[in-house]
Amino acid sequence: MAENPLMRGLSVTREPAEFALVIFGASGDLTSRKLIPALYGLFRGGHIRAFKVVGFARRAWKDEDFRRQVAEMLESSSGHSPSPALVQEFLRKVFYISSTFEDAGGYRQIAERFGGEPGKLYYLATPPGEYETIIGRLGAAGLAEGPARPSRAGAVAFDEQPSPTAGRFCRIVVEKPFGNSQATARRLNDCLAGAFREHQVYRIDHYLGKETVQNVMVLRFGNGVFEPFWNSRYIDHVQITMAETLGVEGRGAYYEKAGALRDIVQNHLLQLVCLVAMEPPNDLHPDSIRNEKLKVLKSIQPLSPERVGTETVRGQYAGGIVEGGETTAYRQEPGVSPSSDTETFAAIRLYLDSWRWAGVPFLLRTGKRLARRTTEIAVQFKHPPHLLFPGLRPGPALANALVLRIQPDEGIMLNFNAKVPGFSLDMRPVNMDFSYGSSFADDPAEAYERLLLDAFLGDATLYTRADEVEAAWAFVDSIRESWQEARPPMRFYPAGSSGPEESRALPGEGRRWRKL
Repeated sequence: MAENPLMRGLSVTREPAEFALVIFGASGDLTSRKLIPALYGLFRGGHIRAFKVVGFARRAWKDEDFRRQVAEMLESSSGHSPSPALVQEFLRKVFYISSTFEDAGGYRQIAERFGGEPGKLYYLATPPGEYETIIGRLGAAGLAEGPARPSRAGAVAFDEQPSPTAGRFCRIVVEKPFGNSQATARRLNDCLAGAFREHQVYRIDHYLGKETVQNVMVLRFGNGVFEPFWNSRYIDHVQITMAETLGVEGRGAYYEKAGALRDIVQNHLLQLVCLVAMEPPNDLHPDSIRNEKLKVLKSIQPLSPERVGTETVRGQYAGGIVEGGETTAYRQEPGVSPSSDTETFAAIRLYLDSWRWAGVPFLLRTGKRLARRTTEIAVQFKHPPHLLFPGLRPGPALANALVLRIQPDEGIMLNFNAKVPGFSLDMRPVNMDFSYGSSFADDPAEAYERLLLDAFLGDATLYTRADEVEAAWAFVDSIRESWQEARPPMRFYPAGSSGPEESRALPGEGRRWRKL
């Protein structure tokens, strides 16, 4: 039987060799809410067996203290009902190192206690301001196991060949935000390149671990019916929406430095654009896929300051009613300046300079305190070239749409027109709807479970590469800098609405946003 070229690069086994996971920032919120429950889920499912979890933080704990904390983390986790016997077995694999991130003694403890492990994965679950310190100390202690190289200017040096030593690996996972501009992202990439090789670095975007996000590629390249009309001849526009009903939820101080553009557009939404717009890769090797995603990012038409004024809308939520409850304005949130100019809503119309997508607008929209929580990709098709049926006028309601629901109610919906029963040729839109919940018996794995397992296995497909990150920041920086220089008016919108009124015109004549 001929080899399926799309299967090249896939690992047959899904269980890693023996390894130690060192979590920097082990006493923090990310560790308790996401990492420890995800590790326990992988252990309970039999995906990882021979491993150690090493917490690294400032608190003066011993191994036993950290094990008690981990037990409490599992007890409060909503995703699992821990088995007491299994928890005890898991806790025997948990250890702790008490140290500041600056102290070289803590890194010597890693080398002395866990340096003999065949595999080592370092996870930066700390504030971003600590990243460079930790990376530098790992390199200085000889724990990175990658040849130190000088920083570069303007381009990322790649060496994608992993170590030939079977079963041995050394990798590092870096949480978002990965910088807050292209310049800071480059600086962090250079810092990593001084201690690690590029194939050792895993830049995490938890959104890529969601089953429904991964299904975008399967839908496109695993079916023969979609790809022939996946182009500007048949597609009118693409809408990508990530709407939240929540506000900043006590993260006002962080959000003041980020805003919707940096927090969501630079990573989540642009990654979804890449998956929708990329060309078919030659195979499923991580770099084959990431090369095609990079081409998409580089094909985005740059926005001049003049075009930023017509192709973007920024907004900020005022007080209102969300899900039946009264909410306060963003400027009244704890940690937020009363005169804040930070956007909680961003809408962008962008175009790709490519043969496949020439002239097709991609409409991106994200916001907090909106009417409904949803993340979806809507591919809106063109009308038939000639409308046969009398009395019908072209409009958004009559155009076919393929909607990929990322969350909630994960699934895929195809909208098309059908004849209404009766003696006339009246027709109306109907839906064919696929739901993950009703079609598969197994619950999908949590995003962090999938991403952690991939990092243990050395599969970087769902992680972003250095040049991807920098290319995404280049586009976002052009918008942010124009907003800072031209200072377009902040568009306020009531909480519980679909966003600023001014955003309604952004799709262009004959188009409209999907209803929230």
